[in-house]
Amino acid sequence: MIWLNGALVDEAGAEVSVFDHGLTVGDGVFETVKAVDARPFALTRHLDRLTRSAIGLGLPAPDLEAVRKGCEAVLAANPMPLGRLRITYTGGVAPLGSDRGDAPPTLVIALGSCPARPETTAVATVPWTRNEHSAVAGLKTTSYAENVVALAHAHRQDASESLLANTAGQLCEGTGSNVFVVLGGRLLTPPLASGCLAGITRALVADWCGAEEADLPYSVLGEAEEVFLTSSLRDVQAVGRIDDRVLPAPGPVTARAMALFAARSADDIDP
Repeated sequence: MIWLNGALVDEAGAEVSVFDHGLTVGDGVFETVKAVDARPFALTRHLDRLTRSAIGLGLPAPDLEAVRKGCEAVLAANPMPLGRLRITYTGGVAPLGSDRGDAPPTLVIALGSCPARPETTAVATVPWTRNEHSAVAGLKTTSYAENVVALAHAHRQDASESLLANTAGQLCEGTGSNVFVVLGGRLLTPPLASGCLAGITRALVADWCGAEEADLPYSVLGEAEEVFLTSSLRDVQAVGRIDDRVLPAPGPVTARAMALFAARSADDIDP
């Protein structure tokens, strides 16, 4: 069952117009929320970011009570132990082209099952960059074509993620994750000014584990003692290989971050 514009509908009957601006030009924002036994993790933080992304894109602020109602309905209708709760909010029906119409936004909330992530993974480097000066830098928009291309590259390298630099040659983020490195024993992560997304898990890990923001050259991936990824569905995931470089995974700092995140997130479902 899927929540579509205020009502639960069967998946087969969940229809969005072919003129929806989210489909034609990617004019929309979204959130991916981890759901454990029908309970969404950090939902308040996700909804706050949904609002920031919508306003940053020029869309009207979503009705968060309506979004919460939709999330509750979808979670209740689709029981599963571990799920990916996807909230999509678009510009609604509009003329073909970049101009918006005057139709109300479209809200879709869906839930899909997902497997538990492995503790370690491999990542690939790529020749493409994030534009930290983009009009949509830092917004979680539905315009994900760049990520699709970079992630496909990672899969060809038998990796689950690609890590990107920004236009200044600094480490930025993954296609759907934030990145942390251990350098000289210090836990570091790129600042939001690098163009990376303000990840929910990133913020919690930085707070709970005492990570520091730092401008890091992309070449740090060849020097770091440990590297790990964070995202809503990865939680904290150790990186054991970057291209052909093998790293300890999890190293001691990463193992501590994994344990702290697991314990703190279990204690508070909406930190």
